[in-house]
Amino acid sequence: MHYTLVTETWPPEINGVALTVRDFAKGLHTRGHAVDVVRPRQVADATGHPGSADMLVRSGSLPGYPGLRFGYPSGGALTRRWRARRPDAVYIATEGPLGWSALRAARRLGIPVATGLHTRFDLYMHDYGIAPLAPVALGWMRRFHNAAAATLVPTMALADELRAQGFRTLRRLPRAVDTKRFSPHMRSRALRDAWGLGSGDLAVIHVGRLAAEKNLPLAIAAFRAIQQRHPTARMVVVGDGPSRAGLQQDNPDIVFCGMQKGRALAQHLASGDLFLFPSRTETFGNVVLEAMASGVPVVAFDTGAAREHLVDGAHGHSVEDDAGFVAASLALAGAPETCRDMGLAARQATLALSPATVCADLDRLLAGLGRPDASATLAAA
Repeated sequence: MHYTLVTETWPPEINGVALTVRDFAKGLHTRGHAVDVVRPRQVADATGHPGSADMLVRSGSLPGYPGLRFGYPSGGALTRRWRARRPDAVYIATEGPLGWSALRAARRLGIPVATGLHTRFDLYMHDYGIAPLAPVALGWMRRFHNAAAATLVPTMALADELRAQGFRTLRRLPRAVDTKRFSPHMRSRALRDAWGLGSGDLAVIHVGRLAAEKNLPLAIAAFRAIQQRHPTARMVVVGDGPSRAGLQQDNPDIVFCGMQKGRALAQHLASGDLFLFPSRTETFGNVVLEAMASGVPVVAFDTGAAREHLVDGAHGHSVEDDAGFVAASLALAGAPETCRDMGLAARQATLALSPATVCADLDRLLAGLGRPDASATLAAA
């Protein structure tokens, strides 16, 4: 089979969408398929080595997010490319200008299309003080995804929520985690020493993009409550983004590590004792699974990955409101043995979440889009 993946974000950009689509591309290629990626041109491409089948389109900077790009509409170029070498199916991961133009080009040529709903832009409107635009964003997303043969979402809860708001042909495609890369064995004494921690001190860790929609002030508030009772505790924040400068200036005692990748990211996660994930707007939150696989208990809201995979009281705590988030964080901070037991249980819970299995599911779904019975199959799922 020949598959094309369309995305407006791609490594070296670090975010859940970029890394998920990269893993899809690798997994489908490993399964023996021809895979090409359509994405914006990045600064790294000047000296890097994009895949020989990749199509790089003109790009612009994303306002407020240094280092992130968006792709310009490329419908004409995509139409010419796909007429010359027609893919069997197209997967579109982002609803930006490039994604919309790819959707129109594929439909014009009769190529089966699946989309992925990775980001709740309608919920972001509240975080940026423009809540009245949330219905507009939701309508824009609904129109985009309903034009595809299938819209892939990571949890059944999200599928149910979106279906109630008029989204059709929703299919659950579970997320996976690399449990060889993210493991308790990556815990680093040297790293904890660098953070200023003694042997019995608590490391409260957060990993993610530092932006308004991530709700990091709540995690900091939870840490301040912990600090009142456990003065030697340290908070470690891994990631970068538009909110970093202000957060770092206001919290000079917090360790800001910047963006980490690969082995270094795995070491940072595994070297924490308690992972706080305060976001309310995630469609999933891959880092929740990464923390669990690293043997670190998690406090998160009952949504996305936490709702799907985190058992409250066994792997950490899943909460409903801000007060519950702070209370759960404080309770675990005072129970190191419970934290260790929860971390071990969380690790065990992730071992079956194989990336190979997820890519096999994606392969079957994309291969089935063009079958005559695909519409009935998708509607029944």
